[in-house]
Amino acid sequence: MRYLMLFLKGLAMGAANVIPGVSGGTIALITGIFHELIDSIKSFNGVALKLLLSAKFKELIVHINLWFLISVFGGIGVSIISFARIFGYLFEYYPVYLWAFFFGLILISVFYVAKTVTSFSITTVLFFVLGTSFAVGITFFNPATENDAFWYLIVCGIVAMISMILPGLSGSFVLILLGNYQLVMIDAVNNLSLKILIPVALGAAGGILAFSHILSWILKKYYNQTIALLAGFILGSLSTIWPWKNAIYMTNADGSQLLKRGEPVILTYEKFIPDAFSGEVVLALLFMVLGAASIILIEYLAEKSKK
Repeated sequence: MRYLMLFLKGLAMGAANVIPGVSGGTIALITGIFHELIDSIKSFNGVALKLLLSAKFKELIVHINLWFLISVFGGIGVSIISFARIFGYLFEYYPVYLWAFFFGLILISVFYVAKTVTSFSITTVLFFVLGTSFAVGITFFNPATENDAFWYLIVCGIVAMISMILPGLSGSFVLILLGNYQLVMIDAVNNLSLKILIPVALGAAGGILAFSHILSWILKKYYNQTIALLAGFILGSLSTIWPWKNAIYMTNADGSQLLKRGEPVILTYEKFIPDAFSGEVVLALLFMVLGAASIILIEYLAEKSKK
């Protein structure tokens, strides 16, 4: 039962990682597996290598928490492959409702993450404000243009994976800033393009192994400040997920839309306040409530399983 729940949590993380502005790390944090995930990844160290070379496979499995990692990353992998197709369709035909669902989900998650802070002080408040300001500030950056160079895809993998495990900082959104979201998360995943996916995977593996050690140390030494910073990241990411926005496309020198593989390239989004009395707004608000309710349900089930 434990591994089934871990697989489902991995599914949720994978789905979140496909959405620009939504963090898989946030899902890991609010479902209670974030710390175990970081510690398990960090266990790929000299001790693990020694156990492997000594053919002590049973001890190795325990040391690296292998079944936990297989359950979580299995769920993530299945989710990314399946949701890349589903979200591609939903983004095209029902973008407002999809963004609204995740807006509600992320909004309520701020509370659940912040409440894990064990003691509040001026320092934790300052870190919360810093995290919020940083996440909001990222949204004002203009994205780079698409680049399929091998070295650049490795860099994308490193930066995106670090972002994916940080609650509140979206790996997919970082890929947008790097100019490669459409190329990696939609086209390469849907078409299983190994030319694109292999260098990204190499960068992701290296990035997560290196960063897990740093993050684990920070969490143990500065737990409350780190959680406050991450809660701020989550709150600040809401500006990215606002459902009502118009795409602003990149243009060529002659003013025509810049196309990549026949599709216009989005530069940024212009947010606006919708008509409060429209049917779309009412339905979107219902999806926000549904998103919030899904997190409340996950928290309830997590608390019940602990008891």
